[in-house]
Amino acid sequence: QVHIVESGGGLVQPGGSLRLSCAASGFTFSIYIMGWFRQAPGKQRDLVASIDNGGNTNYADSVKGRFTISRDNAKSTVYLQMNSLNPEDTAVYYCNAVFAYGSQTYWGQGTQVTVSS
Repeated sequence: QVHIVESGGGLVQPGGSLRLSCAASGFTFSIYIMGWFRQAPGKQRDLVASIDNGGNTNYADSVKGRFTISRDNAKSTVYLQMNSLNPEDTAVYYCNAVFAYGSQTYWGQGTQVTVSS
């Protein structure tokens, strides 16, 4: 059974940092492309960052230079280090897994990130 569980969200002041974690089980983590998406109220779910099974990363323009995605295949975990947060980063953040050689996709339940003073 597949489980994808995000953690690390919360309330942070503008300029602050958070580190999100996504722990996965039930599939071969190392051959999945892992990503973080976010969805703000009334908006569509957008890609924030992704990392493929070779360690190559991709970022949305709005987070380049502030966010860093990484993965630990031994722990089946992907991380999102978020620095210099601003209110526009407020959203529910979702972890996503896509099979690198097909279309099988899994989603986590999301974790809320709120940036506010």
